[in-house]
Amino acid sequence: MTQIELYDTTLRDGAQTEGISYSVQDKLRITEQLDALGAHTIEGGWPGSNPKDAEFFRKARRLSLRSATLAAFGSTRRAAGSAAKDPNLRALLAAETRAVTIFGKSWNLHVRDVLRVSLDDNLRLIEDSVAWLKRRGRRVVYDAEHFFDGYRDNPDYALRTLQAAVDGGADTLTLCDTNGGSLPSQVTDTINAVQRRFSTPLGIHAHNDSDLAVANSVAAVQAGCRQVQGTVNGYGERCGNANLVSIIPVLKLKLGLDCLPDAKLRELTEASRFVAEVSNMAHNAHQPFVGETAFAHKGGVHVNAVLKNPRTYEHIEPATVGNQRRILVSELSGRSSLVFKAKGLALDLTRETPQAKRMLKLLQQLEHRGYHFEAAEGSLELLLKRQLARFKPFFRLGGFRIIIEKRDHKLTSEATIKVHVNKVTEQTAAEGDGPVNALDNAIRKALLKFYPTLARMRLTDFKVRVLDEKAATAARVRVLIQSQDEHDSWGTIGVSENIIEASWQALVDSIEYKLLKDQARR
Repeated sequence: MTQIELYDTTLRDGAQTEGISYSVQDKLRITEQLDALGAHTIEGGWPGSNPKDAEFFRKARRLSLRSATLAAFGSTRRAAGSAAKDPNLRALLAAETRAVTIFGKSWNLHVRDVLRVSLDDNLRLIEDSVAWLKRRGRRVVYDAEHFFDGYRDNPDYALRTLQAAVDGGADTLTLCDTNGGSLPSQVTDTINAVQRRFSTPLGIHAHNDSDLAVANSVAAVQAGCRQVQGTVNGYGERCGNANLVSIIPVLKLKLGLDCLPDAKLRELTEASRFVAEVSNMAHNAHQPFVGETAFAHKGGVHVNAVLKNPRTYEHIEPATVGNQRRILVSELSGRSSLVFKAKGLALDLTRETPQAKRMLKLLQQLEHRGYHFEAAEGSLELLLKRQLARFKPFFRLGGFRIIIEKRDHKLTSEATIKVHVNKVTEQTAAEGDGPVNALDNAIRKALLKFYPTLARMRLTDFKVRVLDEKAATAARVRVLIQSQDEHDSWGTIGVSENIIEASWQALVDSIEYKLLKDQARR
């Protein structure tokens, strides 16, 4: 089986994503995660460009990496001066990594308009820089920046830049689609031309400006590249880089190429979500292979078929990449979806059960009104159990009142609430930043003496959506609340023309779902 080198550049290219700013500790944590996953080379950053990356390489020396080699990244030497005195090249050596990656100009446009040196001088920059690093015992990966654009513009010169890197002793020639504008067929044709000229191992570095970075990377491997550069989750400047999280399962499961052991492939989803969390980015639910909805089935026909044979609507087994199948319940679902969901909740429901048809009709009516149970599985479970008489309310509302006042240019909200728990009536009041927050504080305060575990529950997200903008201030709204405790996270929903009523519905479901879970643990 052909070995493919996975070269991860999340810590450099990924750090250029708008909205991402890694601390040194973040970079160290991601390095350990990528090593645990099985990445072969991890590009840690550009030590000659900023103090943070220099500090990262100093601290990374203390890491006990099992599978990965760290690489430092930089550019060819400056036009004025020698390689021995170039501060960028000296910083690469100071990083003390076994591998070094340097980029040089392949496109005559860049040589003329950016470097502003002669074409021959650029060739000397490339050869001198590679040779100086090789004489000092480094494995040198040469990134041929803008290679595909350069080859289309001036193929002879683009190939001469690669020859300069080869003459300097480069171990790998990585061809870069830096502007992300190439097509897979162009990538294949160009790599074939390069291979007719050079025997040095080739790599691919693709950007995603045409939404083709993964396709171009796969095409490059099929054409003969043995190194694939990319980032976790496709992070990167502008539209991002090639997404290694998609490339890895394609290479292994679709092409049968050796890039990760089977056991490591099953850790792919966890690694993707870990890097998203450390990057302070929401994980893309629709991301192929590892997204939360990658194996989620909603349409009734789909669900019915998948429950009989998953291959009907799944191209791989979800567990292969550490993901899982999800059956969504909505107005598009059939009875099979409800039955599947009920089975997971240990509820006695079959397709032939009379309640199944009635519950499906109710679900469709609710979704028509604006409910959205895909994002509120806590409310869905409560709905099913209420309909099957498998749920006993933990409390009953006696009533509530909310007062909003503006004093001294400041708005204040106070909620007064009355609840009944086991024939005991509790009435209390609480203030909040807004009316919903005040209501949330008041109901918790009222129930805490009966259910102390509510102290360990908190709301983590609150979303409001207007369902009919044309109705203006009289429009129906949907409120989605995300809650969590020390064990779990769950979503609940409320819909009403009154935002307070919709919020109340979602709040009550959130609390009752929490108490239901606690009851099940006893």
